[in-house]
Formats: sequence, C-alpha cells, structure tokens
Amino acid sequence: MEITIQLDSAGKQLQLFGQADSHLRLLRQSLGVQVTARKSSLIITGEEQNVNRAAEIINKMQKRLIKCGSLTTADVNGFITRSGSLTVSDTGEAIAVYSHKKVVEPSTKGQLKYVETMLANDLTFCIGPAGTGKTYLAVAIAVSMLKKRQIRKIILARPAVEAGEKLGFLPGDIQAKVNPYLRPLFDALEDMMDFAQMKKFMELDIIEIIPLAFMRGRTLNEAAIICDEAQNTSPLQMLMVLTRLGHGSKMIVTGDITQIDREPDQKSGMVEAIELLRRIKGIGFTQLSQKDIVRHRLVQNIVQAYKKKQNLSSNL
Repeated sequence: MEITIQLDSAGKQLQLFGQADSHLRLLRQSLGVQVTARKSSLIITGEEQNVNRAAEIINKMQKRLIKCGSLTTADVNGFITRSGSLTVSDTGEAIAVYSHKKVVEPSTKGQLKYVETMLANDLTFCIGPAGTGKTYLAVAIAVSMLKKRQIRKIILARPAVEAGEKLGFLPGDIQAKVNPYLRPLFDALEDMMDFAQMKKFMELDIIEIIPLAFMRGRTLNEAAIICDEAQNTSPLQMLMVLTRLGHGSKMIVTGDITQIDREPDQKSGMVEAIELLRRIKGIGFTQLSQKDIVRHRLVQNIVQAYKKKQNLSSNL
C-alpha cells in the first residue's frame, strides 16, 4: 500500500523530519514502512496497517510542531508507542492542562481517567508503574489550579526512603541530603514554568517541595498537595499526610506499589490507605498500567520483563 501526505508544516521540514531525518528513520525502524520525502509531501509505502499507523503518527507530529513550535525524539517515540490505541484527541473529550510553556494533555485513556478523577475529587490515589505520568500530570493539575487562582499554594512532598543506599552516606547538610529524593518533583515543575518564576514562587512559599516529615502539625488550606512515592510511607506517615487536608484543598497521592523500598515486614501506608478508604465518597482511585507508559518505548518492554519474572517467581 502507498499513500501520500501533504505537509502542513512545509516550512518546518527539518524539525519535522529530525536531525539527519532521525524522526523518519525511527518511523521506518518501528513500523517497517518506507517513508520518502518529496518536496512538500511524504510518501509512505508498506503493509496497509503499518502505513495507516505511520500516517496517523505523522499527522500528530505535525500538530505537535504547529502547536508547540518544537518536536523532540521523545515526542515521536511517544506517538509510536501509543499508536493504534484511543487517544484523548480521538475521544472528543480532551482535557488540557495549561502550563506556562505549553499545553499538557493526557495521552492515553488511563491518563484521561486519572485527570478526570483528580478534577472530580478532593483526594485522589493513583498507582501505576514508572513512566505512566503519575507525578507529571498531578503537578500539571496543581500548576493549572494555581494559575486559575483556585488555590493559593502547592505542596510537593516525598518520603526520604533509601533504595539500597543510606542517607547518611550522602555529603552535606540535611537539605543537601534530601534534595536527591525531591529532584523528580523539581524536574516536573521545571517543565511547567520557567525557572525564574518557579524560584520566585518558592521564595514566597507559594510552592513548597519538602520531605514528607516536614508536613507534620500543619493544616493546609486552599492548597494542592501532592504526596509522591507514597508506597514508601508507613501507615502512621500516611495518616499524618491525609489529615493535613484543609478547606478548599486538593490532595493527590501517587506511587508504584510494585517498588516498595520499606523493609519486608513493614506494611506500606499507601496500600493500607487504599484498602481502608476505597468506599468513602469524595475519594478517587486510579490504577495506571503498562499501556499508559509514555516514556521511551523501551520502558514498556522493561516493565513487562520484570513483571513476567515476578509472576514466575510467585508461581514457584
């Protein structure tokens, strides 16, 4: 089968095709199609299903380039990974979260449900594997609420639990020791607003990025509170966090219950909370899966390989 696509972004072919045609090469390798450039058009040949998928991906690449002014290899990888599944744009129910730099959109049906759950509930629990956008979308919702003045501040918190290395071995004072644990929250936030604005908000305490223990004794009104990596909380820590919720606030608790770094005999506070609170009205629950992974296309395969090994071990 062969189809020809007229390019809407003819003046941005270099960005669309990628450096040394890297984006087109990625399409060829991933889908087994031939993609040939002809002036202001692309000719795609191959098996019908793969040609249609490639055409759909190129259409999304053009829309991203026109909307955001840029197109990265990560964007193209994401389109390839998600091709063939129903996306937010296909549903007609697109929920866009606006940040300072760009529009942030859920990319899968699972992510769409997650965003809808966060918007509909004052407290949301989200579990899922690495790369599913648990933290990223939660931060985007918080930034959006701050911009709309629906809240007065954002609290981003994480338990400082080691994954095989001891906190005391890290150099520096307590702030220097906990910063590596909070880095993923900084990364997500930096993608939502420019550095100068983020720094100003942090100086004014409009945005706080803190270890979980620093929340004790506080009542947080008119705030968006995100507890990340919550699978590593103890039951008492989780109770402490949940009872910080004040008037006009929204709380989002995220974690991957397959990556608990607590001692084997210590129960996860997040697991216990989900068991105890599942039937309470006003609390939302979302479970993301491998299908919702939007990082590099290899991440899905990596997660699948480890899950397969875990299933084999449990059956022995």
